[in-house]
Amino acid sequence: MKVRLEQLTKCFGNVTAVRDFTATLEDGELVCLLGPSGCGKSTILNMLSGILPVTQGNIYFDDVEVTRVPPDKRGVGLVFQNYALYPHMTVRQNICFPLEIQKVPKAERLRRAQEIAKLVHVDALMDRRPVELSGGQQQRVAIARALVKRPRLLLLDEPLSNLDARLRLEMREEIRRIQQQTGVTTIFVTHDQEEAMSISDRIILMREGVLQQNDLPQALYNEPANCFVADFLGNPPINRIEGVWRDGSFCLKDGSFSLKLTPDSPIENGRSVILSIRPESILAAQPQDAVFSCPVSRFYAMGKEEIAYLRFGSVEVRAFVPAELDLKEGDRLPVSLRGRGIFLFDAQTGGRLI
Repeated sequence: MKVRLEQLTKCFGNVTAVRDFTATLEDGELVCLLGPSGCGKSTILNMLSGILPVTQGNIYFDDVEVTRVPPDKRGVGLVFQNYALYPHMTVRQNICFPLEIQKVPKAERLRRAQEIAKLVHVDALMDRRPVELSGGQQQRVAIARALVKRPRLLLLDEPLSNLDARLRLEMREEIRRIQQQTGVTTIFVTHDQEEAMSISDRIILMREGVLQQNDLPQALYNEPANCFVADFLGNPPINRIEGVWRDGSFCLKDGSFSLKLTPDSPIENGRSVILSIRPESILAAQPQDAVFSCPVSRFYAMGKEEIAYLRFGSVEVRAFVPAELDLKEGDRLPVSLRGRGIFLFDAQTGGRLI
C-alpha cells in the first residue's frame, strides 16, 4: 500500500511536535523514521495509526484520505516498544486475539495464527505464556500479533530498544526478512542510526518535528543536506571544525590551519562556516603524496584499525589509521584527504555549501 502524508502537523497546546511533514512511502517499502528522542517520530506513527488526531494536514492510503478514519478501520498493525503482550494468555491466544475481536471463526483464527507463528519462528512456543519467553521471543510474538490481521501498513515503534546488543542485531535482520516475505509497507521508528542504515529502503531523518532529509540510506551518509544530517550519521562521529572562509579556503579563526576547497558557487570572505570531515576521509599517506602532516595526540585500537587523534592546527580530529603504522603520541603523520566525506556548511543556518 502506498502512503502519502501532506503537510502533517501535530500540536499539543503551545508545543508543535510535528511541523509541515510531507512524505510518500511506496508500496512494499520499509522506511525508517530516524532522529533523536523527542523529534516527533512516534507522534507521526500514532497519527498514521489513528491513535492521535491530526492538527493539520492529510493522510492518504492508496490515494484514499484516512485522516479522520477510526483506527480499527485503517488496516494498520502496530508493534509497541514494550511488546504489550497479555500476560495471562498463551502465545497462541495472544496472536489470535486481534482475530477474535474481528469475530473471525475459531478454525480460521487458529490456522492463521499457526501460519504467522511459523513465519516469525515461534510456532514451537504456542502454549507458553509471555513470562516464559525471552525478550526476542516476546518481540516475535508481538510482530506475529500485528501481522495476523494482514495489515496494509505495519508500524514498528522502537521495537528493539529493550533487547541486548546481540539480540538487536538478530532481530533487525529477522524484521527485514519478515517484511520482505510479507511485502507489507512498513514504517520502523528508531533513534539508532546503525539499525536504520542496515534494514531500510529509505530513511526519513527528523529534528524537532521537522523533516531534515528523506533519501536512500547511503545517500544520507554521502550527501547530507545539512550540518545536522552530517553530524547525526556516522560512528565515530564526523569531525566538526568551526572557522571562517577566506580567499577560497576554510581557515581556523586563529590562523593555525587552512584547507583549500572548491565551492560550486562563490562564498563571501569572512563568512562563518563549519568544515565537516568523516574520519575515514583522512588517510595516512606517503610523505610525497601528503597534503600536509600533523602531530598525533592520542589513539586507541579497534582491531585491525586504530582511531588516531590528530592535530589540525589548534583543533583535534579523529581519523582511521592502519594498526601496523605503530604510531606513538607525538609522531607526525603525513595525511591526504579523500574526495568524498568532506563537507562545508554555513555556521548560522547549517545549510550545505560544499
